[in-house]
Amino acid sequence: MFTIISIMFTGIGIGYLLRDLRFLQKVEKSISLTIFLLLFVLGLSIGSNSLIINNIGKFGWQAIVLATLSILGSLLASFLVFHLFFKKGGNE
Repeated sequence: MFTIISIMFTGIGIGYLLRDLRFLQKVEKSISLTIFLLLFVLGLSIGSNSLIINNIGKFGWQAIVLATLSILGSLLASFLVFHLFFKKGGNE
């Protein structure tokens, strides 16, 4: 995990230093396409794994619970941050 985060921050640093190059501005347009391609390959990988497909019901419920709790936690955190840091005083 540390390696992945280090690679990401290295890319951020290099991107910041080279932000004025026209080449990097053109690369931004291909990011969405690359993400879609990665998601498609991930789907192929999951679809070809018989263990996952045979247990999709169990994994599906776990995924729904995790996604729901993640969304609720994010909403709660954003609500708290908004009210603690961005809401102006007074009678609104």
